[in-house]
Amino acid sequence: MRIAVAYDKGQIYKRFGHAPQFIFYDVFGNLIFRKQVINTPPKKGHAIISHFLKTLSVDTVICDHIGDGGQAALKAANIELYGGISGNADKAVIALVAGTLPKKEIVKGDSHHCGDHHH
Repeated sequence: MRIAVAYDKGQIYKRFGHAPQFIFYDVFGNLIFRKQVINTPPKKGHAIISHFLKTLSVDTVICDHIGDGGQAALKAANIELYGGISGNADKAVIALVAGTLPKKEIVKGDSHHCGDHHH
């Protein structure tokens, strides 16, 4: 399994389509055997980011805010989504591997205002 997390400085980045980096975790069974940070393409947006993740063989994405377009792009790429997750990226992946990361109601918003919602 390959998990990608929208990432910035150890934390889950707030906006999927604008993440400066993703951190990738390669998992076998319940063992994380490699992690790697990769910068996202200079041009951002859900379609570009989803294609970028698909080309890197990602199975699962963890992020915080993601709009309908981003959700649809990930679904079309057959990538499982855990949205509405914030905090430390490593801890979120450890919880996912352990089977304890909740599938939350995803915080939505369009591509221009998705960072403006507060809960």
